[in-house]
Amino acid sequence: MTSRTQREREAEEALDAINKKTGRNMPQAIATAAVLVAVILACLLISRDLFVLLIVVFMILALWELRVDFAAAGLHIPVVPLWICSAVTLLATYYAPHHIVAMAACTMASAVVVALSAGVRAKLGDRLSEAVSAKLAHTGASAEVRSLFVDEDGERRHSPASHVAVSLLTLLYLPLLASCLIISLTFNGHPVAHGIMLVFLPALSDTGGLFAGAWLGKHKLSPRISPKKSVEGLIGSMLFAMVGAFAVFACTYDAALWATRWWVPVVAGVMIGAVGTFGDLCASMLKRDIGIKDMGHLLKGHGGVMDRVDSILMAAPFTCILLWATGL
Repeated sequence: MTSRTQREREAEEALDAINKKTGRNMPQAIATAAVLVAVILACLLISRDLFVLLIVVFMILALWELRVDFAAAGLHIPVVPLWICSAVTLLATYYAPHHIVAMAACTMASAVVVALSAGVRAKLGDRLSEAVSAKLAHTGASAEVRSLFVDEDGERRHSPASHVAVSLLTLLYLPLLASCLIISLTFNGHPVAHGIMLVFLPALSDTGGLFAGAWLGKHKLSPRISPKKSVEGLIGSMLFAMVGAFAVFACTYDAALWATRWWVPVVAGVMIGAVGTFGDLCASMLKRDIGIKDMGHLLKGHGGVMDRVDSILMAAPFTCILLWATGL
């Protein structure tokens, strides 16, 4: 009994050390990741329409998280117009006969609608104020700091141009980049392989970077922006993405294509690892500027939806162009 108790204590200490080094609850993170993988694969295999709908749902949740995050810094984004414009853009990109034209036209029209909406002066609602207070409380901010995002009368401290700029950034960051996920389903006749590559390879890259950084990381990649990122983690990200790309290619394409496209998984792995890490650093810089730890708390062990999709969104246009240009 004593020996068993000692082993359990050692296992708990080892798990606590891993959680501390990775910055997350690993059992929760693994369980959440397994559920997400099952849901995404089911949507891809059952129907492309379901997968497109799933992307729309994730974008709606991510936009809500960004609304709360920016509100914590006193910045307002018009979430309802963004929800409508994002859904229209993503659905039109998939269902319109000319996908890229539809994406461009909807994005330009959305920019006008969102800019006008962001310029309208509006007070924060009670639910948003409560969500902001909860987020700032989670970061350990004092009551005085939590009261800084609005004046006593509820008016924000930023100029209208700041709200417009942040709203347009959100439009370009979420629905525009997410449209590349949808466009990948529309060419060369391999929608499932394309969906897996654009969604799971960045996630696999994140996993490789997480484990390589936790066990081997010694050389900091950008300590000012993200202290946990390391050069070893970046290399692990590239290698994991490369292995995943080879696996997807082996299960999808025939030998004739392999003879002339064997280098594409290598390029994809290096590119996704580098761009995905850059996306993580951009998100970390944004969180540091706002003064929050996580973008949200919707996914147990992972933070928010934005914490999971930042690298996927950043890598999407590059991977989409690579697959289209190589005819895969």
